[in-house]
This record gives sequence, structure tokens and C-alpha cells, in this order.
Amino acid sequence: MSTAATPHSARRAARRVSVLAGAALVGSALTLATATASAQAAAPAPPSAPAGTARYVALGDSYAAGAGVPAQSAGLCLRSDRNYGHLVAAALAPSAYVDRTCTGAKVSALTTPQTDAGTVVNGPQLDAVTSDTSLVTLTLGGNDMGTSDVGFVDVVAVCTSLALTDPLGSPCRDFYGDTLGRRLDSAAARLTDGLRTLSARAPRAKVVVVGYPSVLPDDPSACLGKLPVTTGDLRFLRSVIGELNEKTAGAAAAAGAAYADTLGPTRGHDSCSPSPWIEGVLPTSPAAPLHPNAPGQRAMAEAVLRALGR
Repeated sequence: MSTAATPHSARRAARRVSVLAGAALVGSALTLATATASAQAAAPAPPSAPAGTARYVALGDSYAAGAGVPAQSAGLCLRSDRNYGHLVAAALAPSAYVDRTCTGAKVSALTTPQTDAGTVVNGPQLDAVTSDTSLVTLTLGGNDMGTSDVGFVDVVAVCTSLALTDPLGSPCRDFYGDTLGRRLDSAAARLTDGLRTLSARAPRAKVVVVGYPSVLPDDPSACLGKLPVTTGDLRFLRSVIGELNEKTAGAAAAAGAAYADTLGPTRGHDSCSPSPWIEGVLPTSPAAPLHPNAPGQRAMAEAVLRALGR
């Protein structure tokens, strides 16, 4: 069934709840960031390295920034000193490490400033890439699924609101139809263009596009009582994450970049598992809702190092 077949009242409710839930989830991340700000003084200094080794630049959205994982910096970017970029830098010991990741970033953030209420939160991320850059990692595309800056979480909020309209069906899948697929196609095309622009700026750089982890389990019954979405829509959301990764990997291949799979390595540690590396809607350890916690960021860093042959 297409979006047009969804009752008008349900669509209107979906939009309202999407905005409110998205704001609440981001607010949760901001609360976590505030609560952990005092830990910043104890954070280790960036890794030092012998002269002449690689200049490494990390780009991307909240999954790359490590939103909510202490210690946080860069204001609304919610950038963690334990995100996968920092962990990769610690392993590689580059001569310079630059982190331009930022929560809420869409693919457009590569070339345009990221703003909040008219205020610039983060400059164009590609501005950090220079001709002497030899390694770039980035995670982007997930936020392009939603109409707000919380991307996939925005979609989950819509699915939550629609669950009451058809508890035994797949009302969210019916609501979106092929909308998310078309949004992902558009985001993948823009990501390919952005990666080509990146390579033109740093022609000798190794570029690694880092995929999204296993936010949801293969078996939707594992989320019963943990995520207020119908069983049918849990399967739908799981397929959307898979499609996001497939199209992100395709964009990487089209631009000659490497791809680091994080879906497989985090399987079994999803947001509904007994040992989550991705937090649930109500996080139990410091991280934004439905985002990697500290172990999740470590798993993503290990995936990057594998892609680099380390």
C-alpha cells in the first residue's frame, strides 16, 4: 500500500510524533553530553606520532562522531574522544589527526556548512581535507532518510507512532512505500559525487567509507517490549538498514573508495540484545539512542583497521 492509502489522520500523527520523538531522542543525547562534559579534563591527549607518517581526517555523522559517548566536545556536534576515528588514530599514530565529524550531518555537510537554527555548527567537512591528507574515513547517508536531522531515528519515531494504527501489520512500511529507497538512491548519488570531490582534493589519500552497524536484530521477536514497533515493521526497518549499507557500499565502489562493513561484526550486539553495542531507545550506557556505545565504537574502529589490512 502506498503513502496515499494511509489515512490522513495517521500521516498527520506520524509527522507530529516524528518531530517530538526525534527532538526527545536528540535531547537524550544532549543530556548525556552535558552529564559527561566534566570528564573532558581527564581525556587523553590526541595520539602523538613520528614525523612523516600519515595525516588522517575523520568525517561523518553521529555514528562517526560517537554521539553521547564520553568525553564529548564540539558543542552540538556531540563529538567523542572515544569515537572510532580517535581509536583508529590511536592504532595508526598519524602525524596529524583531524576530526570533523558532527551529529546531524547529511551528505550535503561534505560541501556546505551544517547549521542549527541559523547558527553554523560545523563548517563544510571537506574543508579539512588537504592535498597532504593520506587517510580519510567517513560515515554518511543515514540522516538523509529522514526529514529531520536525526535521520533513521526520525523513521523509527514514525514507525512507533503508526504501530497503534495497525498493531498486527506493517503500517510504517505501508506509509513509506518506496520513499526511503528513493531517498537512499539520491543520497548515494550525492555521496559518490562527494567522494570524487574528496579524491580530487587529496589524490593520494586512502578513503574508507564506514558502514552502519547492526542496530536491529535479525529476529524481530528479540525486540518485543524493548522497541514499540510492530513485528512487521521491525523487519522493514532491518531491511532499510541493509539497503542503506548496500547503497553506501555501492557509492564507495563507484568512487574508488574502500568500504568497511560494520553490520556483520556487530550482529548479535544490536540494540535489543542482552549485550548491546548499539543502545536502545532508552540508553542504559552513555550513547545517543539507537547509536553505538563505547564497545560499538571499538567494533567500528576494528572494522576500519581490517579494511586497511591491519
